[in-house]
Amino acid sequence: MKNKLNLIKMSSVDVEEIQWIWYPYIPYGKVTIIQGDPGEGKTTFILALMALLTKGEPLPEEETATEPINVIYQTAEDGLGDTIKPRLLSAGADCERVLVIDENEVELTLSDERLEQAINQTGAKLIVLDPMQAYLGESVDMHRANEIRPIMKRLAFLAERTGCAVILVGHMNKMQGGKSSYRGLGSIDFRAAA
Repeated sequence: MKNKLNLIKMSSVDVEEIQWIWYPYIPYGKVTIIQGDPGEGKTTFILALMALLTKGEPLPEEETATEPINVIYQTAEDGLGDTIKPRLLSAGADCERVLVIDENEVELTLSDERLEQAINQTGAKLIVLDPMQAYLGESVDMHRANEIRPIMKRLAFLAERTGCAVILVGHMNKMQGGKSSYRGLGSIDFRAAA
């Protein structure tokens, strides 16, 4: 079966201004990757950022307060009760606005429909998956572009459709030197698609 050809003239495309959670770092409706070596404070940084966002306080280098937002935070590395909640409380987060999709029965993946359900149900404006490699699904090879690209494309469509910012936290490989964009674990398509 042949695919139907649909062409879009750029003259018919409306110019849209990007809206930002934190300019120029984290846009609404887009996927952002925050990566670094283990132990460098990626999760601590994200939790501190979430604390400010859930309280509507000004973000670093900004003076203006914003409306508090709901955040969905998924972690595959740290316990909720012994690590994440104490860190959120220490950062001053409004924990009523931090939600977690229960993965006790079924593990979450980047392609899981529960992501959109949770965004719609909670009105979340930010979803964080930490680390992104843990949310690929067991049959996905993170080093294969042909497997990563469609997953990232669906995630980008989800972000755009819902207007929710998506942050993927990623680990770096052990390679020394070179561009940091090439040190992220897995296919370069993670970074290329974000």
